[in-house]
Order: sequence, then C-alpha cells, then structure tokens
Amino acid sequence: MRQFRDGVFSMTGREWSLLAACVLAIIVFSVASPYYATSGNAGTVLRNSIELLLIGLGMMLLLAMGGIDVSVGVVMGLAAIGVGRALGAGVDPVLTAFVGPLTGALLGLVAATVIVLGRVPAIVGTLGLLGVYRTAIFVLLGGQWLSGLPTGLTVLLGTTILGLPIAAYVIALAYLAVWVALRRTPFGLHLLAIGNSEEKARLSGIPVVKVRFATFIISGALTGLAATFYVANYRNVEMTVGSTLALDAIAAVVLGGTSILGGKCSLVGTVLGVLLLRILQNGLLLVGVPSLWQPVVTGGLLIGVLSFEVLSNRLSLLQFRWAGK
Repeated sequence: MRQFRDGVFSMTGREWSLLAACVLAIIVFSVASPYYATSGNAGTVLRNSIELLLIGLGMMLLLAMGGIDVSVGVVMGLAAIGVGRALGAGVDPVLTAFVGPLTGALLGLVAATVIVLGRVPAIVGTLGLLGVYRTAIFVLLGGQWLSGLPTGLTVLLGTTILGLPIAAYVIALAYLAVWVALRRTPFGLHLLAIGNSEEKARLSGIPVVKVRFATFIISGALTGLAATFYVANYRNVEMTVGSTLALDAIAAVVLGGTSILGGKCSLVGTVLGVLLLRILQNGLLLVGVPSLWQPVVTGGLLIGVLSFEVLSNRLSLLQFRWAGK
C-alpha cells in the first residue's frame, strides 16, 4: 500500500509523458492557428479548466476507492441553480459561495445512501440519479436558462491576490488538503485499501461504510464548489449545464494515471490530464473542428488509455508466468 501512497503527488513516467503531450499539443496548435499562442487564449484554457480540476479531484478519490459517479455533471447543474437562485434573491456573495459546496455535499450524501446502504453498484446508482437530477434541472429552470445574474459573486471570486485569482488558491488548497488526507491520515490508507479489495479491507477492520460515505460527500462538495465558480464565471445556468463533465472527468483522471479498478491515484496526473484535455478541446475548436466532435476525442482518449492499460497488464502477467517457468 505504501507504493500507492508515495505516488500520489509525485512525477512518474505517466506524468512526464502527459507533460510532454501538453507541450507538444501547444506547439502543434500554435503552428496550426495564429490565435492559439496568445495570452487571451491561455487564460481561456485555464478558466475552462477550473470546474474540471475540482470535479476531477473528487472523481479521482472515487475511482481510487473503486467507485464512480456518472452524475457529477448534473450535480454541478443542481448546485449551480442553487447558487444562481441565492444570488437572484440578494443573498450576500460570501454566503452564496457556500451554497454550491453544501448542495453538492448533500447530493453526495444521497448518492452514498443509494450506493452504500442500498447496496446498488455505483455505476447503476449514479446512472439512475443522473436521470432523476436531469429532470429536476428541467423542472427547476422551467425549460429556460437562468441568466442575467448579479455580479457580486463574480467580483468576489474574480479578486486577485499577488497577481493570482482566488480560483488558483482554492484549487491549490483543495489539492493540498487531499494530499494531506491521502498521505498523512488513516483515511488515505483506508480509501486505497478499499480500492484494492473491499472485502479484505472490511476483514482488516477498516470502517468501509464510513470511508465510502465520506468519499462521496467530499466528491459532491468539490462538484458543488465547481458550480460556484461556474456561476461566477458565466453568470448563467443553461439547461444542458455539465452534460459532458462526467465523461471529461473520468477521461482526465484515468489519463492521469488513476486506476479505474481502484487502489491507485495521482494528483499531479489528474492536473495534467485535465490540462491536456482542455488544451486539445480548445485547440481543435480553433483549427475549425466543430465542438460536436469534442466528446468523440474525449471518448477516444479514454478507450485508448484503458486499452493500453489492459494490454500492459496482460503483457506483465505473461512475463511473470514466463519468468516462473
């Protein structure tokens, strides 16, 4: 278990490969489009990465535990509606900033109740919640966008400290807090142990139910926090908000080296996976590829990475068997 914990915030071959891929993609798109290598476009890529960096962090914890949540996109949508309604009602922006994380944490509690206490497989449970939440978004918005929201939250979260926006500090603190939890507390050891084998973890005396509940709640809170920044950045909530976020989050996290089977995760890899995904999506848009094809690129990356890992595991198994003969 120590090898997995030590790799949480370090650079391995996967992380260096992702960093090289990011640099290569930037070079290629800079040559292909005169609008790519500009400070304005770099700011756009980073702004578009804020929500995915937070949601991806929660998804990383879920996957490392052997779970998954395909409803994170609509969870962000519901949390964004809560934030938008609070702003529209004149609630103080500082208090409004907490509406998103609290809503997300509550929805994470709902997911944990369905999956952990209801003993429903995570993929099935969250898929069911996806349908329920999507309908809830339609009902709450009445088939219309929630737009023209007050600027108070935008001004608050747009404040810069030492030249960096508040979003940068919030994301850094979130990743630091997760690193501390994974490396310096029993929670990290328990989470990765459950990801390796839930049955063995239970027999070892690990409080599996508590850890699983906590992980879903943390993931929900991070998704709600992403909703807060979403509303602050765009000042509206669309009907289709977060429609591709689950796919993007899973692809970025798996691309970053977190095992979809559980027991292994990488914080640095998650950050680089998110950046590579957003760099590719932004670059393809600037060179004239319609946004309709972005999910195709994301899905292709996810399939490619998983296929490569399956092939690598099989080759390693064959080598092990051959060495044993």
